[in-house]
Amino acid sequence: MSSTQPSWPDQIHRVFRGQRVRQVAYVPDFGHSRLINLVRSDRQMRAVPLTTEEEGVALVTGAWLGGERGVLLMQSSGVGNCINMLGMIQECRIPLLMLVTMRGQWGEFNPWQVPMAQATAPALAAMGVIVQPVERAAEVAETVAAAGRLAFNTCRAVAVLISQRVTGAKEFK
Repeated sequence: MSSTQPSWPDQIHRVFRGQRVRQVAYVPDFGHSRLINLVRSDRQMRAVPLTTEEEGVALVTGAWLGGERGVLLMQSSGVGNCINMLGMIQECRIPLLMLVTMRGQWGEFNPWQVPMAQATAPALAAMGVIVQPVERAAEVAETVAAAGRLAFNTCRAVAVLISQRVTGAKEFK
């Protein structure tokens, strides 16, 4: 990536603005830290920290019912916390855009992250969520934009799984 090319979090922030996203729910996460900071500094968006990921499903649902668009940011290890809530999204046809940073993949040091990494896409798909994985930083913004259009235009749940190749592997020190 050249120094003039915006980073993928900067590009996603632009996508959010272009798609009129107003609320961004998140559990603090290193992979989303730049995007979270951009949203927090944006006066047109509200960054909402969560204690657990399923709260984000409820928050985004409330945003939609209140006339606003929301997005849920989380790590793959938090997907399992949302499974029961995703039934409501499916049954009520609430648009839900989730950006999931993956752990337990590329160079992972923590063995506890691996099982959920393997289960993330199948678990989401089993709940009716459209899963769109992305492996390269250059494709993240385009994938998020397409996923947002799909979610908001068709009232579906769509998850963009951002590979650990994009976010980088954490190191235990």
